[in-house]
Amino acid sequence: MPGSGAVTRNTLRQQIADALRDEVLAGRLPPGTEFTVKQIAEQYEVSATPVREALVDLSAQGLLELLQHRGFRVRVYSADDFRGMVEARTLIVDGIFRRLAERGVAPGSGERLVSVRRRAEEARRAARGGTLEVLIGYDLRFWRELSALVGNTYISEFLHRIRVQCWVFAVPHLQRDPRLRAALWDRHGELVDAVTLNDADTVRRLVHDYNQHGLNWAAGL
Repeated sequence: MPGSGAVTRNTLRQQIADALRDEVLAGRLPPGTEFTVKQIAEQYEVSATPVREALVDLSAQGLLELLQHRGFRVRVYSADDFRGMVEARTLIVDGIFRRLAERGVAPGSGERLVSVRRRAEEARRAARGGTLEVLIGYDLRFWRELSALVGNTYISEFLHRIRVQCWVFAVPHLQRDPRLRAALWDRHGELVDAVTLNDADTVRRLVHDYNQHGLNWAAGL
């Protein structure tokens, strides 16, 4: 059927990008790791084309750097980079919740809030248990679904990208942190409660706490 090859390739491209992103976020591909298209293609036993496309996608998202004539490298972020990410994240999240406070949760969002609350509970449990890799998965889904309540996919996608970059910086440091549980923010459920009640003051306070928690942690590195 015409076009079926392209669909298959694009699906494979996304699968490879997702798999590599998970490897980076799990710390199995730490910052500074270099590799070639050929190495990744052999690892996943696929052709070079979808691998190259996946690596270019991840480069555009800020996870990888293209090395001229050498391949790709997992991007190394500094503490200053992280502080800049948190500042950007703060502005976006503040705007999201200000809009929610002004307009309220959109009609028909009840089911989505149930899903967000489930993500919040899992994220809180993972944070309190110190299970970093599990936390990252639920935390990313939590913020993505929560930000989607404003109904603007550009905002939601941009915030998701920044959050992934924040985790890329944080993971290697957190994996070495003997006080891991204390370093992980776990008030996701409180935030969902405040959004559900349209409690703008509590939302702002929790978002401030969330961002300040990250800055305080980074200041101690």
